[in-house]
Amino acid sequence: MKTQIEYLDHGEVDELQNLSELLVKVNRCAAVVKGGRRFSFSGLCVVGNREGVVGYGFGKARQVPGAIEKANKDGRKHLQRVPLTPWGSIPHEVTGRFCSAVVRLIPASDGTGIIAGASVRGVAEMAGIKNLLSKSYGSTNPINLLKATLDGLGQLRTPEEVAALRGVEL
Repeated sequence: MKTQIEYLDHGEVDELQNLSELLVKVNRCAAVVKGGRRFSFSGLCVVGNREGVVGYGFGKARQVPGAIEKANKDGRKHLQRVPLTPWGSIPHEVTGRFCSAVVRLIPASDGTGIIAGASVRGVAEMAGIKNLLSKSYGSTNPINLLKATLDGLGQLRTPEEVAALRGVEL
C-alpha cells in the first residue's frame, strides 16, 4: 500500500513558532577546472518542532554556511505531521522505503530511548519521538535513509484513524 505523504500547507507552517534544525550531513564535491579543484558543498538538515511535526531539507552552495542555510529553508517547505503515543513512541511498527534504503521502525516502551543511526535518530528527535527501535537495510546513504524514515512515518495511523477507515467504533 503506497501512501501519499501530506505536507503541511503554508497556513499551518506559519502557526508553528518553535521550529528547530538539526544538521545531519555535509557533503563536499569537487569539480576539476583549469586552475585546480573547485569545491562545492551540500547540506542535509532535519527541521521539526519536537511535538509531532518534522521535515527535511537539502541545499547546495559554494560554502558550507550557505548550504546549511538553504537546507534549513528547504526543510520548512517539507513539513509533515507524525502521530505519537502518550509515552513518546510511534503507534505501530512500520517499514519505510526510498530507492534501495529500507528502514524498519518499531515502537518501544517508555525509557528505551532512540536506538537508531544518525539519519533516523535526527528525524525521530525532531519529530518528538522519545522511544524507538529501528533497523536499516540496503543503502546506507544518509539522504535515502532519511527519506525512507519519513516515508515510514507518513504511513503511521492512530487507532482512531484506523477505526474510522474500517467503519468500527473503539
